Amino acid sequence: MDAYQNSRGFTLIEVLLAVFVGLLLLSAISLTMISGQRSSSAIERKTAAQQDVRGALRVMATEIGMASFNPNFGSGIWRKFDACSTPAVNQDNRGLQEATPNSITVQMDIGESGNIGDDNNEIIRYEYLPSPSGQFIRRAVNCQAAEPFLGADPATGVSGAVRVINDTAEIYNGDPAPETAVFRYYDAKDPETELFPHKNPSDIPNIRRIDITLAVETDEIDPNTRQPRQMIYSTSVIVRNHALTP
Repeated sequence: MDAYQNSRGFTLIEVLLAVFVGLLLLSAISLTMISGQRSSSAIERKTAAQQDVRGALRVMATEIGMASFNPNFGSGIWRKFDACSTPAVNQDNRGLQEATPNSITVQMDIGESGNIGDDNNEIIRYEYLPSPSGQFIRRAVNCQAAEPFLGADPATGVSGAVRVINDTAEIYNGDPAPETAVFRYYDAKDPETELFPHKNPSDIPNIRRIDITLAVETDEIDPNTRQPRQMIYSTSVIVRNHALTP
C-alpha cells in the first residue's frame, strides 16, 4: 500500500520536455529526408543535362564529319545551303557551302545516288541563336523548317534541360576581332592555323578540322556560386571527305 501511494506519473514539465525532444528528432529526420530528395533531384537534373549535351555533341560531330561524302565522285552535285534544289555557285566548297562561327551546313551523298538532297539527312544545317533569341541550337534537314535541337526556344515554347550560353560564357573564335563561336575551322596545311571562312569564303576548301564547343547552363544552382550551374563540352571533327575531289 505504501509503494502504491509513493508511485506517481510524469509531471507536466517532463511531458512537455519529452514532446519537445521528440519534435526536434522529427524535424531533424524531416530535414535529412528533404535534403536527400533535393540532392537526388539535383543529381538527376545534372545527369539529364549531361546526357542531352553529350548526345547532341555526338550527333553533331557524326554528321559534320560526313561533310563532302561523295562515294561516286560526281561533279556538280553540291547545292546551295538555303535553296536545296539549286546547284551551288561554288562547287569547290563541296559539302561545306556554309561555315560561320554560329552556323554550318554540311552536305553528303549518303544514299550514294550521285545526287544531293534526294535522300533524308543529306543536307543538314545547324544554327546557334544566342540571347535574346533563346540561347539554343536548331537543326534543319534538306532545307525544311528548322527545329530546336538543343536548348530552350521561347518562340515555340519548347524547353530543354539546358540553355546554350556560348554568348554569355564568352566562347570566342581566334579572330583578332573575336566573335561568339560554336564552330571553329582549321587549315589543312597547318592544323593550328585557324580559318575564318565567313570572312574569307576561299578558305572553305582548305578546312580539315572543325572544333565544336557547347557552353550550357542548367536550372540547377551551384552550391558554391549560388548561380545556375554551367558546363562546357567540346570536340574536334576531322572532315576527311572534304579533302577529296571533285
